[in-house]
Amino acid sequence: MRQLSRYISTSVLAAITLVLLIIVAIDAIGAINDGRGDIAKDYTFKQVIIYVALTLPARIYEYLPMSSLIGCLIGLGILANNSELVVMRAAGMSVLRIVWLVLRPILVLVFLGSLLGEYVVPYTDQYAESRRMLLKGGKTAQESVSGFWNKEGNEFMHFNAVYPGGVLFGVTRYQFDDQHVLQQSSFAGRASFQGDHWVEELGAVTHFLGDRTEVTTFVTRDWNTKLSPELLNLIVLPPESLAMRGLNEYSNYLKEQGQDASKYELVFWDKALQPLTIISLVLIAISFIFGPLREVTMGYRVFAGVVVGLVFRTSQDLLGPASIVFGFSPLLAVAFPAIICCLIGVILLRRAS
Repeated sequence: MRQLSRYISTSVLAAITLVLLIIVAIDAIGAINDGRGDIAKDYTFKQVIIYVALTLPARIYEYLPMSSLIGCLIGLGILANNSELVVMRAAGMSVLRIVWLVLRPILVLVFLGSLLGEYVVPYTDQYAESRRMLLKGGKTAQESVSGFWNKEGNEFMHFNAVYPGGVLFGVTRYQFDDQHVLQQSSFAGRASFQGDHWVEELGAVTHFLGDRTEVTTFVTRDWNTKLSPELLNLIVLPPESLAMRGLNEYSNYLKEQGQDASKYELVFWDKALQPLTIISLVLIAISFIFGPLREVTMGYRVFAGVVVGLVFRTSQDLLGPASIVFGFSPLLAVAFPAIICCLIGVILLRRAS
């Protein structure tokens, strides 16, 4: 039984790994092709390739559910085509036992995927995005063609690049009064975090005094703000690239500033429930092999897997924004498609057994 378990696990994991490599490779090639339009100044084609390479962990994490579905269909489909599943059933192995033997390696894959999304993706994506922004945006206000915005109270801030470890390049700040009238603006070429505050370096401040302006310069200047390096690191990344703890922290910060945090809450639940998503899609794949896709060609199984995966992803993509617009729980928007897949898989497996 141990050898049989190892054989099933190896077949399924090998198929999932192959599918994942193919999908990620296609996506990376497309990203490199799209990145050619961003080439400018110091951001060369070589830098585009480096950027895409740094974002590979995020691409692996994103396509893990789809790859698990298609890979499971292929791996079990090969066993079905070779009549090995029939032999297992004839030897007295139940469908439930086979399901468990398939789910065991999937659970390991889910665990590794969670570690990747929580500890690897946030760092690699942050470094890749900061590096790209610095190469594209430069270190002066005039060079800034992109970057990151943040609002704290009556102050709006823009950063050309946010590097790990509490280093900012191209810091522009706009301060307004309660009547939304601009009071002063400032620009610093660089800022670094020093214990409990930031120190801006080599900058200038423009004061708006009614019908005239006054400009002062500084070599260094202390800047007290609630923004920590950890929070600023979160600004660099889209919600999908953040760890769950980062999503929760930044959601609380946005709520304190009176801003909408629903987008970050939605992504938090999407990441938290990814194990359920993968397991539900695997159950669908297993039920298809023992049910409607038992005797079809491999190409048809791949096509069915792609269709099911796209329908599943589209339903989540539609329910997610709908939860923000209509105000129902983002947890429900993420969990509903996964629960439906689980129910369909269980019903089909019960019929097959």
